[in-house]
Amino acid sequence: MKIFTAQQLLKAEKVTVKNSGITSADLMERASIKVFEWLNNFLKSTTTPIYIFCGIGNNGGDGLVVARLLVLQGYDVDVFVVNFTDKRSENFLKNYGLIKEVSKKWPTLMKSEADFPAIEDNAIIIDAIFGIGLNRPPEGWVKKLIQYLNNVDTFKLSIDMPSGLFAESPTEDFDSVFKPSHILTFQAPKMAFFLPETGKFAPSFDVLDIGLDKNYLESLIPFAQLISKRQALRFYKKREMFTHKNTYGHALIIAGSYGKIGAAILSAKAAFRSGAGVVTVFAPKCGYTVLQTTLPEAMLLTDINENYITDINFEFEPTVIGIGMGIGTNTATAAALKNLFSKSKIPLVIDADALNCISKNKPLLKLLPKNSILTPHPGELERLIGSWKNDYEKLEKTKKFSKKHNVIVVIKGFYTITLISENLYVNTTGNPGMATAGSGDALSGVLTGLLSQGYDPLVAAVFGVYLHGIAGDIASNKMGFEAVMAGDIIENIGYAYLDLFEPEK
Repeated sequence: MKIFTAQQLLKAEKVTVKNSGITSADLMERASIKVFEWLNNFLKSTTTPIYIFCGIGNNGGDGLVVARLLVLQGYDVDVFVVNFTDKRSENFLKNYGLIKEVSKKWPTLMKSEADFPAIEDNAIIIDAIFGIGLNRPPEGWVKKLIQYLNNVDTFKLSIDMPSGLFAESPTEDFDSVFKPSHILTFQAPKMAFFLPETGKFAPSFDVLDIGLDKNYLESLIPFAQLISKRQALRFYKKREMFTHKNTYGHALIIAGSYGKIGAAILSAKAAFRSGAGVVTVFAPKCGYTVLQTTLPEAMLLTDINENYITDINFEFEPTVIGIGMGIGTNTATAAALKNLFSKSKIPLVIDADALNCISKNKPLLKLLPKNSILTPHPGELERLIGSWKNDYEKLEKTKKFSKKHNVIVVIKGFYTITLISENLYVNTTGNPGMATAGSGDALSGVLTGLLSQGYDPLVAAVFGVYLHGIAGDIASNKMGFEAVMAGDIIENIGYAYLDLFEPEK
């Protein structure tokens, strides 16, 4: 699924109207019918009080149509027009008159705080004040209205966008954003739903297909691509008959230091679980016994140093190298990384302390093979690209970093974003239970395992993030968020593969 900008969607509406021979009012009716159908299915009783707050633009027009349809169905509806200016859209005015015909009364015109209604605890609030065209934060009594509604403890629904939230640009005043329980968004999700600063205003949402011109939408370069099961299944490479372990590559995991050998174990095990044919671990000597005991499937090479990596040597040609998990940032370790980077021509998955070593010695970036995959958490990303004022600046700086160094960057988070140059891929799997030590080591292992099998680096990154998230979802569904450990994620990678072929719920 594609994530479009507000301008792209507004243009798509105009194209649809032109090509379909309908009016913009017809399109508004079509979209609002979708909202009504969802509500009619969701609501248990027509006696539930429904308060609909409409702006004076097209989002408000949507709200008026929904109100009319609900009234015709016998629902208990009160409609309020947030009358903050005399400028009204044509479609708002049309539906403003139509609601009077069915409800036998005009909507309540709100002009100040004195017009704020008392709202029952069992009511439903529908927000149709501002839509995707908003370009400045609500102010004055309108801002206070949004804050008032936010403090009402009841179910709240936003139509298309939470009022006050910008679709794909920094929101300037978070105190003026409506906080819905759910969003019904038109045609495609909005980028604001997936970023840390603004995603909290989109706790859940449904996408309503309102029939915008598909040929036009297909022609657009989207803001981002949303990765769900349908897309992930296309990435999957079926195993053929008459293959053997070497068909699926030889992954080298360079990881661990004294007290952090667990990182090497987690990454190597995840590489196996994601499908690598052979895995060798390179670790300091202190990891020898525990690695041989804990992961007998892996081969093991050790550094000459007891406690940390100082000299990376191996006498075989790995298919892929995953490096950095728990290695520390010792000067000798950083020198070993430089030596490896200068010689390596194969794909690299670079995580954790390897990223921190690079941050301390930026010339190392020039040595990285093209399309290496970097997997920073927010702190590691900041050390690589510098600080940012908001999530959108973070994305722009990461795009420039990716383009300059020819690398793929996996920005880890609740909605992990994989990025290469100008292209963004937003993952839809995962949950708060995955915020646990070792989860990142497991992800690096998954990506390494996929690259080992011959997946394209970008596909490996996007697909691996998806699988890692599904494995975490399966683990959390079994035991709850709080109980999930990184090892549980790894143990469910196989079930994540199987889930690809299960019908979507």
